[in-house]
Amino acid sequence: MPRSRPHHIRTRVAHLPPRETQRVIDGLSASSLSEVNRLELDRNYMQPGDISAALRLWQNYVRRPERDLWYDYEWGHVHEDCCGDPFEARALLDTVVQALSPHSARQLRRVISRSDALWNRPSPPYLAD
Repeated sequence: MPRSRPHHIRTRVAHLPPRETQRVIDGLSASSLSEVNRLELDRNYMQPGDISAALRLWQNYVRRPERDLWYDYEWGHVHEDCCGDPFEARALLDTVVQALSPHSARQLRRVISRSDALWNRPSPPYLAD
């Protein structure tokens, strides 16, 4: 096999996005992850890693204790300036699902639905009307 010329190797490596921006989302196949990465690079309102950050923000928000969620409901989300708004992150995920191919969208919806199930969990009997 012939040796690759150094400038060919450098040009191939220069076109790859940096490693820290290639995020991994559990539950997505490699082809879906590559489609998500391509989508982040193609859209001017997204940066590399935005989709995984939005998913992580939504997952962390729905896993918070109910008293914190109730506080946010009463007083508004007070941490959105520093940490981001989880509802905007969820809206971004809806937009991304619509932009993906059917196969990738199905996989991402499955990942999102796990967090949505926590968000829509029934309240304890002592809080019910």
